[in-house]
Amino acid sequence: MKILVLSDSHGNVAAMSACVEQIQPRCILHLGDCIRDAEELGRRFPHIPMEMVPGNCDWGCSAPGERLIELGGQRILLMHGHTRGVKETTMRARYAAKECGADILLFGHTHRACVEYDGSLYMMNPGSIGDRLRPSYGVITIEGEKTDCSVYRLKE
Repeated sequence: MKILVLSDSHGNVAAMSACVEQIQPRCILHLGDCIRDAEELGRRFPHIPMEMVPGNCDWGCSAPGERLIELGGQRILLMHGHTRGVKETTMRARYAAKECGADILLFGHTHRACVEYDGSLYMMNPGSIGDRLRPSYGVITIEGEKTDCSVYRLKE
């Protein structure tokens, strides 16, 4: 199972669409900024399930800022990260993930892509797909008991 992870799209729906075309994911996760872009992507690819959380630029959105979901047997905590102060440190976000029993923590907000694994928790920030110079995205691959999280730059 391939899961496409996007964040901080900031109006660049074309870049998100290009990712979907390249990756052909089974599911899409959008981590906020801007949730209306995720909604547009959902209209373009209605056959692909999508989960999303709002970010700090998603004013007026009443959806929960953090969500715990399960895909392919993995518990995944989605957040934008602004409410957990991820620009300063990821400690509060990590603690939240460990506290709820997540296997994977996903966040955005910093526009800096990263993947870390501490032996029990994957932590991934896909960066910003809305970055006009260096758009990036994440892919979670789940095959049986094996899980991998990776980030990539979009080559258009």
